[in-house]
Amino acid sequence: MASESDMSTWSDLLHSSTKLLDQAAPSAQFPPLQRNLDQLEVLSKKLMSRTHRTDSPAQSIAATRLLAREGINAEQLARDLKSFEIKTSFEDVFPAEATSVEEYLQQVHEMAMVSAVQEAQKDNLRCFNDYMIQVFEEDWQKEKLDFLQSMNRLSTLPKTNSSTGAVHSSQMVSLSSNLGGSSGPSYNRNIIPLSDKPIPEKKASVYAEVVRNLNNARESAMNFRPATAFKTAYEGLGLDVAGGKSVSMQKILHLIQTLVAEDSTIPGNVSRKMSLVIGARRHLERGHEKYVMDTIQSHPVQAALGGVVGNLQRIRAFLRIRLRDYGVLDFDAGDARRQPPIDTTWQQIYFCLRTGYYEEARNVALSSRVSNQFAPLLAEWITTGGMVSTETSATAFEECEKMLRMGDSRAGRTGYDKKKLLLYAIISGSRRQVDRLLRDLPTIFNTIEDFLWFKLSVVRDSPGGGSSEGMAPYSLDDLQVYLNKFEPSYYTKNGKDPLVYPYVLLLSIQLLPAIQYLFKETGDEGYDIDAVHISIALADHGVFSEGAGTGVKLGMMDPFAEVASIIRQYGSVYLRSGDLSKALEYYMQAAAAMGGGLLSWTGRGNSNQQRQRFLMLKQLLTELLLRDGGIPFLLGLRGVGEEGELKRFLTDAKGRQQFLLEAARQCQEAGLYEKSVEIQKRIGAFSMALETINKCLSDAICALSRGRLDGDSQTAGLIHSGNEILDAYKYSNEAGTLEREHIMEHQTVLRQLEAILFIHKLAKAGQYQDALREVAKLSFLPLDPRGPDITADNFHRLSPHVQACVPDLLKVTLTCLDNVTDSDGLLRALRTKIANFVANNMTRNWPRDLYEKVARSL
Repeated sequence: MASESDMSTWSDLLHSSTKLLDQAAPSAQFPPLQRNLDQLEVLSKKLMSRTHRTDSPAQSIAATRLLAREGINAEQLARDLKSFEIKTSFEDVFPAEATSVEEYLQQVHEMAMVSAVQEAQKDNLRCFNDYMIQVFEEDWQKEKLDFLQSMNRLSTLPKTNSSTGAVHSSQMVSLSSNLGGSSGPSYNRNIIPLSDKPIPEKKASVYAEVVRNLNNARESAMNFRPATAFKTAYEGLGLDVAGGKSVSMQKILHLIQTLVAEDSTIPGNVSRKMSLVIGARRHLERGHEKYVMDTIQSHPVQAALGGVVGNLQRIRAFLRIRLRDYGVLDFDAGDARRQPPIDTTWQQIYFCLRTGYYEEARNVALSSRVSNQFAPLLAEWITTGGMVSTETSATAFEECEKMLRMGDSRAGRTGYDKKKLLLYAIISGSRRQVDRLLRDLPTIFNTIEDFLWFKLSVVRDSPGGGSSEGMAPYSLDDLQVYLNKFEPSYYTKNGKDPLVYPYVLLLSIQLLPAIQYLFKETGDEGYDIDAVHISIALADHGVFSEGAGTGVKLGMMDPFAEVASIIRQYGSVYLRSGDLSKALEYYMQAAAAMGGGLLSWTGRGNSNQQRQRFLMLKQLLTELLLRDGGIPFLLGLRGVGEEGELKRFLTDAKGRQQFLLEAARQCQEAGLYEKSVEIQKRIGAFSMALETINKCLSDAICALSRGRLDGDSQTAGLIHSGNEILDAYKYSNEAGTLEREHIMEHQTVLRQLEAILFIHKLAKAGQYQDALREVAKLSFLPLDPRGPDITADNFHRLSPHVQACVPDLLKVTLTCLDNVTDSDGLLRALRTKIANFVANNMTRNWPRDLYEKVARSL
């Protein structure tokens, strides 16, 4: 019945729906849709599920209504809550359950420990990442270098014919003859031909040989020119090729050679600073001479040099080319009445001076009516090396003022009178004339070499030599300050010509800044290696006191110390690679640079420099001595340096012994006890060596008692070394009475420590009864149950090395007592002895667990 009623209900509902559908007017906005029952059921279920998802409980609806009543947007609040960050409060970190101070401090301690562990983990991770990145970079650089070398070797492999193989073998022979010996493993490095090596390795190889020759020459008091030797070694490599760069390393090395006057002579009446200025000027003059010759060879027809070639003829040939558009020159005019020639007197004088032909310049000035008044001024300037008298300077100054004020009568030929003004300005040396000339004639110089030559020619030694403000001389500091106004990139054209800036610094006698700039230029060209050896050449001549420059930074060491530091840093590279021989050669030069160069070898330097040199030499020799293989390298197979390299520096036996004693002390401070003992044995300081052995043995016994695994082998080696020292002392004839007493004291300490070590070994092996028997035999401790008590003074007289082992010995003894049965009361007496002994030494602050163990045993 129920089903029939349901069917009728559904039928009525369907009939009503059909009528509604028929009555509904069609609409364009809502097109008609037809759905069957199954589709309606599916859509109804979807609608029901969507309704359940969006339903909110009554509390949520009430809360939304409440927020709306107060003017709060519930949706905005929900978005804000999504980005809300919960931070810990004080109670979260330190809960309020800590009701006592002890609990609070315990929580603080725990949180501090957790924070420390987390920070340590972060630091370890960061350090590990940094180290791995460094390792990766080093591996990459090594792989890249190996690949480039392999490519270079492949490109230079010999062909099948025999002639190429002969050339290759000859390169190998020349390499083996050029490279010096090395104390490190250098076989694999030496089998590579020099031509196949990178440029830095080539330079380092040939320069190291020059440094060795320099040291040998200085030790033998023989003449040696380091700048010339370095220049020759560099030229032998054949590295400089045409690459569009105006300054090459060969040019810089030639400048160094000229600066220190190894290829010329400087007037003896000038200071060292002015000798450097004259050397820089002569370098520019020789460069201009080459330029003149190249110009003549490029224009042979216009030069019309002829068969007779002299310096003045070369200058006139150069002027024919330079002034070819100005008409007939005076030295070529046949008939002056037909066509007035061009007067080139000042041009000839200037270019003779610019090319270094001083005698020819003087002859031209004397032979011309135009320059008769200038001739004596020029002669004095040449004779005195530029240091003319005040009267001569004033005369030239007044002539400059007259030319600038009135002008020359030949107004149509002012271009040539510029040289006259320039020459008088050189003689005057006036800062005012230099500044005014450069201001009025900014284009008078075509190249920076011409500009610097003029400036160096004007420089005077005494900055305050002028009688008035206008006559104030132009000083080297003025030149340096002017050049330092421009950044290095201005000179190097943003790195395209990298050697121009150090070249300008060297020309302006800023030697130390030039070296420092080159030393920072690490790259494929090896300029940093050039900088080190340039500094060696300059330091040998002792010129860095005049070449520190004007821009000395605050906190910088004196120039000698700066250069010595650079040389030492380079030598330490060989030290780290194990090449002690080359490291020693550079360390010798570092110490010599600290002492003032050549004067330090002959002992003619001042006392302060000699003291600084000796201190640095001892420091560097100690650094070599502490390296692996350093002792046999410096001292030889036996003795205190008679057979090694040390005798080259410390010829006095007493001085060598004092140095080695100090080195042994430094070894002890650094924890290098084996080297300290070896050095002390070499010099016959047996008591000191035995004391070092006792200290190491005491530390090893303490470590053994705390469970160190390698303690047995270490203690055995130390006892063996101690016995060797005692045997060596027996056969030594140099020991005195005091040394004999010290030996006996340290021998007693050694035997006491050996007895303590034996007790530890018995206890470790489980032989407790035997260990207690040995404890009772110790005569230096009051632990014999049958013997009397030893006073505290006797214990205080024991060696500190023995006293350090007593607490662990007492703990081992108590452990043995706990494992042995007392049958006759002796063990109880031994416990009492230990307790009394510990009570009498309460002020020694022994370990707390010892006191606790004694208390438990009672």
